[in-house]
Amino acid sequence: MKECVRVFKALSHETRLKILFYLLDGERCVCDIVEHVGKSQPTVSNHLSRLQKDGILTSKREGQWVYYDIADKRARGIIKTCRSIIRQARE
Repeated sequence: MKECVRVFKALSHETRLKILFYLLDGERCVCDIVEHVGKSQPTVSNHLSRLQKDGILTSKREGQWVYYDIADKRARGIIKTCRSIIRQARE
């Protein structure tokens, strides 16, 4: 039960959902995430930190760049389902 609560709390913010929907297509550099989400770098970094702390994301550093990816397979499934629901509602 606690695992579900942790994931749903992490997904409960629109900016975090936008980040996660974007990451469904694969690993991304923080600079690309900032551009896609349309928020400031500190704001995006704060959300990425929260998602990483909650165990949903992993990160790796390559030189000066940090890349993020979805680590939690169960969360990935929930995120895919949410994205599918939103796409169906738009049709």
